Amino acid sequence: MRLLALTKKEIFTQIHAPAFYGIALFFLLFLSIWFFNFQNFFVQNLATLRPFFAGFPLVFILVIPVITMKSWAEERKTGSAELLLTMPFSEWDLVLGKFLSAFTLVLILTALTLPVPLSLFPLGNFDGGVIFAEYIGVILLGASATALGNLLSSLSKNQAGAFLGSAAALLVVMLVNQLVLTLNLPDYLSSALNFISLSFHFESFSRGLIDSRDFAFFLLSTALFLFLNTLVLIYRKWG
Repeated sequence: MRLLALTKKEIFTQIHAPAFYGIALFFLLFLSIWFFNFQNFFVQNLATLRPFFAGFPLVFILVIPVITMKSWAEERKTGSAELLLTMPFSEWDLVLGKFLSAFTLVLILTALTLPVPLSLFPLGNFDGGVIFAEYIGVILLGASATALGNLLSSLSKNQAGAFLGSAAALLVVMLVNQLVLTLNLPDYLSSALNFISLSFHFESFSRGLIDSRDFAFFLLSTALFLFLNTLVLIYRKWG
């Protein structure tokens, strides 16, 4: 119950902030322009939404830092982080509450994209199972990216630093696999870069495949970032 109350408080705080509606508008416009203009959906004449879902890793680079930058950086700036640490919440409760609230906003944004596939269904023979797998991938990608954004927010002293740090980190983990495609790298280095790339693990989902290895990667990376976030709080409390 305490965790639920904390999560609800964080959600209400963020959802009443004008920044959320601005980033929601940007999110939807970016994906629409990316899909219908840059990917030329109607010109391709193919019943696939793979180009649409390919835009999620890109838009998350900017959207998720906006959602997570206040999570801890603002608490630290105002001094309320110390107050939170004295309340009857464990460090894990605080981290999970912050994560669940930010992740809920990511889920809301993702749900707002549903009219795109629903409106296109009558135009072609789309595979509903493939689209379901693609949305599962988006949710897992969003969870891992949100946990990373919260971790970097806990390491920042202000919102600007949290945004820039999260955007830079997400830019790297989203696009580092592109180096493998453009450079002639040794196999061991290519494997390492692909392993840390969130986009690389998202690719199987974007093709409509739910690969257990990629599924496990997203779950484990999310848990790792949350665990590291908890360690930051413990260090700050007792350090």
